[in-house]
Amino acid sequence: MALDCCSNICNQSQKIIFKMPKLYNTPGVYVEEISATLPVIHPAETAIPAFIGRTEFNNHQDNANNIATKPLKISSFTDYERYFGNASSEHFIFSVSIVDTQTETFNRQLELDVDEKSVSGAYMYYALKMFFGNGGNSCYIASSGDYSSSFDDSCGQACLDSVAQIDEVTVIVFTDKHINKSETSSGYKYLNDFALSQCYRLKNRITIFNSWVNSTKPMIDLEIMRNDVSSENLKYGCMYYPWLQSTLKYEYDEHKIYIKHLLNDDSGAFDGKSLADVKDSELYNLIKDELNKCTIDLPPAATIAGVMAKMDRDRGVWKAPANVAVNQVKLPCVTLTNNEQDLFNIDVDAGKSINIIKFFAGKGTLVWGARTLAGNDNEWRYIPVRRFFNFVEESIKKGIEPFVFEPNDANSWVRIKAICENFLIQLWRNGALQGIKPEHAFYIKIGLGETMTARDILEGKMIVEIGLAPVRTAEFIVMRVELKMN
Repeated sequence: MALDCCSNICNQSQKIIFKMPKLYNTPGVYVEEISATLPVIHPAETAIPAFIGRTEFNNHQDNANNIATKPLKISSFTDYERYFGNASSEHFIFSVSIVDTQTETFNRQLELDVDEKSVSGAYMYYALKMFFGNGGNSCYIASSGDYSSSFDDSCGQACLDSVAQIDEVTVIVFTDKHINKSETSSGYKYLNDFALSQCYRLKNRITIFNSWVNSTKPMIDLEIMRNDVSSENLKYGCMYYPWLQSTLKYEYDEHKIYIKHLLNDDSGAFDGKSLADVKDSELYNLIKDELNKCTIDLPPAATIAGVMAKMDRDRGVWKAPANVAVNQVKLPCVTLTNNEQDLFNIDVDAGKSINIIKFFAGKGTLVWGARTLAGNDNEWRYIPVRRFFNFVEESIKKGIEPFVFEPNDANSWVRIKAICENFLIQLWRNGALQGIKPEHAFYIKIGLGETMTARDILEGKMIVEIGLAPVRTAEFIVMRVELKMN
C-alpha cells in the first residue's frame, strides 16, 4: 500500500510546473515540454578516509612549513608514492654482527638485533599499504610535514582544520606516534577530543582511533586508551586493540646498515662496512634474508578503514565491519582471553568500548568488535548505526538542496516527500531498514500543522522530519539447547 501511495505522490508531483505563465500575442500552435522527473537523491560516499601524519615529501604543499594546507585525494598506493614518497628509513634499529671462527672447518654465525622501540613512529607509508591491502580505494592524505619534523598537537590540528574543509571525507585516521608519548599517555588526548568535536559539528564522519600502546599488559593498555578520550561526542569515534604483526618489511637504507665483523679475536674484513659495500659478496644475501624476516608491527586503524571501505562496497554501510579477516597480518601483537575482552568491550562506568582484533584457528585474524566509544548508549552503540545515519543525513541533505529558495508551499512539500520516500524505499529493499513493509521501516513528515507552524513559514523554515528503523548488529547470538526426556 505504501508503494502505491508513493507512486501516487510521484504522479501528482509530475503535474506540478514551477514557472510563470507565458504570454502569447500571436495566434498559432505552441509546444511546451514539461519535465516529468523528480530530483534524485544520490547516495553519499561512506568510506573516504583522511589520513593525517608525516610523509617523505609533499608535492602538493603550498607553504613554507611543508604542511599540506589542502589534503590531496589519491586512489592507489602508486599515487601515494608519486606525491608523498617512500617510508621513513628504519636502518638505525638494526644491528648486524658476524662472528667467523677459523678452525679446521670454517664456521660463521650471523646475528641480527632489532630494537623495535627505536622505530621512528612515522607510519603513514605502512598505513596506506594496509589500507589498500584490505580493500580501501580512494582517500585523502593530509601531510603534517616530512620525516625531519615531529608530530604534535599543533601540526595535527592544522591538518584537522584542513580536513574539515573536505566535505567528501567520512573517516579520520591519525597514523603517527605523538612526540609527547609517555608510559602513561599516548599524547593524543587533545587531538582525539578535537577530532570528535569536528565529527559532531559536521555530522558526516567518524574517527577511528589507534591504540597507541603496544605492550603485553592489556589491562594497563586499557586504562591508557580510555584516558586518551574525554566523555564527549563518543558516538562519533571507535577504537581498536591490539597492534598487528604485519607481513610488511621495514624500509631501510643499505648504505647506513653497518656490520660488526669478528674473525677469531680480531676485526674481520667486513668490519665497519655497510650493507651496500658488500653487495657483491655472499654475505650480502645472507644479511638481506635476515632483514626480510623482520616485519613491522603497526597500529590497527588504517587496516580497519580498509575493511570498512570493502564492507561498504560489498554489503553496505549498514553492515558491521566485523567478523572479517584482515589481510597482510600474521597475528595480533597481544592475545586476549574472553574475560579480558569483556573488560574492553563493556565499560560499565563511562562506556568507551574498545573493539578487539583476534586470531581464530582455521579462520585467521578477525575484527571481533563493532562498537563505538559510546558503548553504554543504546541508540549509538554500534558503528554501522552511526555511519548509516551519517550516510542518510548527508545524502538527503544534498538531495533536497535544490529546494532552497523554492516556494514554501504544498507543491514543494509533496515533491520533497516523494524524493525522500523513493530513496528510503530503495534502502529498505537493500536490507538497510527493518520491517516487512516500508511503513514499518521509516516515516516522513512535512507540512503546515505537521512539522511547521505559520511562524516557521514566515521565518523561512521548511522542516522535514524523518524517522528510521535501521537494522542493528547481532553482537550476541544465544543458542538455547534443551534436553528433552523420552
